Amino acid sequence: MLRSKHASSPRRWVDDLLGVGALVGMVGALWLIFVYTPLELVQGAVQKVFYIHLASIWNAYASFLLVFVASILYLRRPSAATDRFARAWAEIGVVFTTITLISGAIWGKPIWGTYWSWDARLTTTLLLWLIYVVYLMLPSFMDDPERGRRYAAVVGVIGFVDVPIVHMSVRWWRTLHPDPIVANLEGPDLPASMWYTVLYCIVVFTVLAVYLVRQRMQIDELRATLARLRSTAV
Repeated sequence: MLRSKHASSPRRWVDDLLGVGALVGMVGALWLIFVYTPLELVQGAVQKVFYIHLASIWNAYASFLLVFVASILYLRRPSAATDRFARAWAEIGVVFTTITLISGAIWGKPIWGTYWSWDARLTTTLLLWLIYVVYLMLPSFMDDPERGRRYAAVVGVIGFVDVPIVHMSVRWWRTLHPDPIVANLEGPDLPASMWYTVLYCIVVFTVLAVYLVRQRMQIDELRATLARLRSTAV
């Protein structure tokens, strides 16, 4: 009976729609990437990593922006719900940054001749990944959990400074990366089919991110409920 009520709840329906949408969207993204978009004349098939690479980093930026906002709110008025929200988005941001680093290495090897180079964008992106890994680990290293969450919130605020640095690094320093071809003042320097695929992948990755965050927050809520039940039972 409880399971039936939960299955018919609006929250469950939203989660189901997001999950199905993300799955169908990913299948569509694969078709667009490998069938619809043309081969890039110079780089060839390896350039198709670009769509996953770009969608991942933009979703990482968005995730860390939400962590930044939630961390400010938490520092002003501590709340378990705000902390769960921020930590869930931080986890997703780390996942997307990991995908960005891996896809960039796969793309870079045949183009640059190396998986990794300590140029400005790669280094600042790795630093971004490390900042939010520290954010996630920090509370577990503190004797006082509340103090750990406050320190993590401070990291969530200060760490976001690295996001614009990552984005602007190709303009501020000499790097292996080309100038922006999507986010530039003159408009995207891409054929229409590639541009549509970029937008589609960003949307699909966003739907996936929202779905995963909702699942992560529900797990945290269930853990908190279980902890309360155990404390009252004792």
